[in-house]
Amino acid sequence: MARTSRRGFLGALAASGATLTATQLAAAPDKLDLAKLKKDTDVACIYHCDFGDQGRFGQMLTNINNHLSVYEFDPFKAKIVIVAHGAGLKFFLEDLSGTVWAKDTIDPELYKRVVGLSKFGVEVYLCEITYQRQKIDKAKTRKDAFLKFVPSGVATVAELQGKGFAYLKVG
Repeated sequence: MARTSRRGFLGALAASGATLTATQLAAAPDKLDLAKLKKDTDVACIYHCDFGDQGRFGQMLTNINNHLSVYEFDPFKAKIVIVAHGAGLKFFLEDLSGTVWAKDTIDPELYKRVVGLSKFGVEVYLCEITYQRQKIDKAKTRKDAFLKFVPSGVATVAELQGKGFAYLKVG
């Protein structure tokens, strides 16, 4: 009888798009405990997103895709995390009404690209301090399972760097 490894099983799920369906069923983003974050791949990288420019955001997503392609989109070889705070949060909200970005429009294809990258283990950590200071209702956040709340974006960046994650910022 053939034996299926965890890596093979998860790779097949990602390739088939089953994880995309699973992310659509999530209720709301979980809150991460910074102390429990760890580097569990040889290559791990933070992409820091504190900007609201769509072109720059799109370029960051292209860079992440290129980054993952070198590792054959294998989440066991490379872990990519986007840490978003400040204006970077707007890309992860269901709508911008009632926010400082209410007059902005965002190309919906950008978020579709994030969802596609999530199939390969990309997670997005969203800063709760930005939600509080900008008076943004956390219920406005998209409901995908790859989105996680963190107490502070910048503290999360530092925490992950301290645990061996490399740091990249596009722009």
